This record gives sequence, C-alpha cells and structure tokens, in this order.
Amino acid sequence: MTRLAIFDCDGTLVDSGATIYTALKTSLEAHGRAAPPAREARRVVGLSLFEAMAMLVPDAAGNELEALAETYRLAFQRLRLAGEVEEPLFDGIAELIEALAGDGWALAVATGKSDRGLRHCLETHGLHGRFVSLQTADSHPSKPHPAMALAAMAEAGAEAAQTVMIGDTAWDMGCARGAGIGAIGVGWGYHEADELLAGGAQVVAEEPADVLGLARTLVRRAA
Repeated sequence: MTRLAIFDCDGTLVDSGATIYTALKTSLEAHGRAAPPAREARRVVGLSLFEAMAMLVPDAAGNELEALAETYRLAFQRLRLAGEVEEPLFDGIAELIEALAGDGWALAVATGKSDRGLRHCLETHGLHGRFVSLQTADSHPSKPHPAMALAAMAEAGAEAAQTVMIGDTAWDMGCARGAGIGAIGVGWGYHEADELLAGGAQVVAEEPADVLGLARTLVRRAA
C-alpha cells in the first residue's frame, strides 16, 4: 500500500519569505496601499494570491484584488529574471526527503505557488524528480480547501489512512483535515505552533529530522 507524504513548499521546503515580502510590498505600494510589517505579511504565505491579497487588503473590491495579484506575479518574475529570488532549502529538508524516499514513501507537493514557480524552485534544488505529484494554485482553489491533497492522493494511488500533509501554516492543516489525512505542522515556518494546532495539526515537528517518525506514527494509528 502506498504511503504518501504531501509537502507544502513556501515555509516548509524553502525559506522564501523575504522574496515573497519584497514582491508583496512592491505590489501593494504600486496600487497605493501600505505594506504591513514583514511579520504580519508572512501570515498570508501559503494562500493563493487572490486570497492572500484579500486578507492583506480586506476593503478592496474584486477587480483591485485581481490587479494586486497580477502586479505581484510580475514583480516576482522581475526578481527571478534579475537573479534576486531567494528560496533556500531549510536545513535538514534534503535529508528528510532522502529519508522518506528510503523508507518507501511517495512524495508530493501541494502549494499556493504557480506551476512555473514550483517547477523552477524544485529544479533549482535538484528535487523535481523526487515528487510523484505536484499540485498548485493554477489548478485548484486555495488551501485550506482539500482539493490539492485529494488530487495528489489520486495521482499517487494513496488512501487517506496512509497519507500525511506536512506544512507550516494553518491553511495546510485545514487542507489535511478536510481531506481526512494526517496533519503534521512544522516549527520552522511562518505560523506559530499554537496556530498550527488550532488549524488542525495533530502534531508539530520541531525540526525536519522529527518528521519521518511522526509520519510513521500517524499512518500506523490510522491503519
């Protein structure tokens, strides 16, 4: 039976917060909106762009939110073309991916990134071929909707009882619980442990080395 580990990307696999904030700030200020402090802006990481902008600018109408999202996309593309995108892997993530694969887990990603952005990120780190399923905001509603997790399970041929979601935000945990799968929050990302638990996390990993053992426990418990 297939055991599947579904990773979030930003804040879980890679530390992209600084670049995301730069693009958010550029977008908001281009439309005459003040950018919040970086710590506050990090709370929207993991949402799809429209939903992120709606949280940051709650009084904006739909057409302004679409314009903000498009300006963000263009700002991020310019940063990438200029070689200024910083998306380093968190310490221990490469080793975690190797450990999960060596233990027989299939791997997937479910992210608010675009197809293009996710591919570039994974290829930069030589990880693209490690994942059997890549689910993005280009094809699905924003997390916490469970669509991305359900699609990853279908592609991998995995049952809910043998699947876990690994993510750093309450949106990831809500996605996991909506899909009926294990929910592992991570302590190195952009939401605090109490937010992860309130969002549906069953456990919170303090570091990547903790994840494999927690994943094994959750799928054994569900079996």
